[in-house]
Amino acid sequence: MSDAQHTEHEANHEGPIRTPKQLITAVVASFVVPVTIIIMLANFVDFGGKAGAGSDGMSAEAVARRIQPVGSIVVKDASGPAVLRAGEEVFKAQCAACHASGAAGAPKVGDAAAWGPRVKNGYEALLTSALKGKNAMGAQGGGEFSDVEIGRAVVYMANQGGAKFAEPAAPAASAASAPDAAASK
Repeated sequence: MSDAQHTEHEANHEGPIRTPKQLITAVVASFVVPVTIIIMLANFVDFGGKAGAGSDGMSAEAVARRIQPVGSIVVKDASGPAVLRAGEEVFKAQCAACHASGAAGAPKVGDAAAWGPRVKNGYEALLTSALKGKNAMGAQGGGEFSDVEIGRAVVYMANQGGAKFAEPAAPAASAASAPDAAASK
């Protein structure tokens, strides 16, 4: 009876590893499985810049846009363009966005009632308002167009509203005519 209890007692204390082959497999698996899991987690967390769906925030172009200089220097010829653009051309490029629709309280082109009080102040007052800005209109001077071209656009808009302003001449032409006028006196 004691032999039966002894074999039963030994059977309860036996582990799942019964052969040397099973022991080697268990030891190798106990090292390989955790190392594999650590490598997979490291790849998931750290490898490469993974952009979100629909995002190009980390693309080379987006990074270049973010680190570009804040300002730039443009060197222009002080004598102005060789050929001045007409008032209508400057109006279409610079002024039509607001003055064609009357946005932000801008007087519409051709509306004599809206332009009447402004025309009474004279061309110089209109040009100063255009170059330096007034109310919701930002300053137009110093941009793509010269002051003379902005003046031509002002004359174009005012004349559409009933004024009879003469279109400003090119600065070189007015400077050349000044000595001729002084010589004729």
